[in-house]
Amino acid sequence: MRFGVAEMFEQGVRPPEVARRLRVSRKSGYAWHVACREGGRSALASKGPGGFPCQLSDDRTERHIGAVPVRRRASGPAISPTF
Repeated sequence: MRFGVAEMFEQGVRPPEVARRLRVSRKSGYAWHVACREGGRSALASKGPGGFPCQLSDDRTERHIGAVPVRRRASGPAISPTF
């Protein structure tokens, strides 16, 4: 999606219009415009998920994952919870 944003800016589409087309805030449209202008397409690449890294030790993480029950569907494979 973000590389399509770069194409729109290259075609002269203004940030508010880009935001409207993609159903995001105008603030995001302007932020993407600045990033694209200053850093090119690569500046629009995802930086990965936000938030803090897990602070549990590997041992505790394994214990927590093992403690979560696996749900069964009425038909089909079992569903493991995603974290």
